[in-house]
Amino acid sequence: MDNTTDAFAARSPQMTPDHDVATARHVVAASLLAWMLDACDFFIVLFTLDDVARSFGVSLESVLLAPTLTLLTRPIGAFICGRAADRYGRKPVMITTIIVYSVIEVLSAFAPTLATFLFLRTLFGIALGGEWGVGTSLIMESVPVSWRGMASGILQAGYPAGYLLASLVFLLLPVLGWRGLFILGGSALFSALYIWIRVPESPEWLARQRHGGATAPATAGLWPVIRGNVALCVFAVTLMAAFNFMSHGSQDLYPKVFLGLERRLSHPSITLIVVLYNIAAIVGGLFFGMLSQRIGRQYSIALAALLTLPLLPLWTLPHSTVWLTVGAVCIQFCIQGAWGVVPAYLSELSPPSVRATFPGLAYQCGNLIAASNALLQASVASFLGTGLAPALMLTVGGGAVVVLTLTLLNARRHRGAEASSVP
Repeated sequence: MDNTTDAFAARSPQMTPDHDVATARHVVAASLLAWMLDACDFFIVLFTLDDVARSFGVSLESVLLAPTLTLLTRPIGAFICGRAADRYGRKPVMITTIIVYSVIEVLSAFAPTLATFLFLRTLFGIALGGEWGVGTSLIMESVPVSWRGMASGILQAGYPAGYLLASLVFLLLPVLGWRGLFILGGSALFSALYIWIRVPESPEWLARQRHGGATAPATAGLWPVIRGNVALCVFAVTLMAAFNFMSHGSQDLYPKVFLGLERRLSHPSITLIVVLYNIAAIVGGLFFGMLSQRIGRQYSIALAALLTLPLLPLWTLPHSTVWLTVGAVCIQFCIQGAWGVVPAYLSELSPPSVRATFPGLAYQCGNLIAASNALLQASVASFLGTGLAPALMLTVGGGAVVVLTLTLLNARRHRGAEASSVP
């Protein structure tokens, strides 16, 4: 592993007693549950856009503002919640974040007007953006070092698991209506209760607090940390932008527009493909997360990105449902496999004083840059006049090349630094 990983490992507690292992398992389970339910609540909105528009008597384009506003406010949440967690602790901020997004989800069900609904979804973005970074710091600082790769894969598997859960919850739409689904989404409150009862504060944060290392950096502000780590910040945001082009580029327009409109697959076939590729995404995240514990974070990410490239034609060019399914399953295994290493990788790159802020803010700023993905893909498809397949391959392939290049360059830089330090 690189020297940032080793430095983080040296500072992290080595937990061997059975009760510490049991505690670590609760931390992993709680972080997974929180991120999965957070993602589920977000995807419920995407699945019910048509129904929300009809309910308010407005166009679909008007309701599309909801996920856009949620996306725009995610970096704000990453900053606010991350700074609060670096100052006051991971556990209370994570509990607060989950309570906030659960309450907002329920309130969205009772929104009387579209304006109120959009306002609530804007606030939801702040909580959504804050939860991931805080959960990442809590889990990476609480589990044994030997678990970190696996824990990273488990945490990130919460996103496709939330996508999968939302697609299953969506089956209840004829019974509950979109408002009922939103109320059901508020059940994420139970994960906050679980964290409150079974999950302790990060031992590393507590150690810095006892030695006076937690309050001083928080008081000094984030800017001095950014100013002292400009190259690291640019690297992390650029990397996460490429990661998000890979992820959103392979998911946003693929099910409804590509499979539905261009390949004319039936709704049951599309649903089956979505379920299968989300299962593959979960498995991929776990596989490459655990692999990173053996070969290093950068090389695990690079391998997953490299394997994505030859799969692009299989993913987009076939007209057969079987081969489209195979392509979608394989490419999500690799893309979300690379994502499975991200929580551990960003945590180990992060300066210790801002570990709750840095990973989440880098992720959400990169996500903000990639917010143009759907528009970019549609524009490329229109310009080429050949359908969506080339646009999908260009954006996802371009993201994979950037991820591959940056991670290998960073690995080479660390090797050079280690070699220069040897007398």
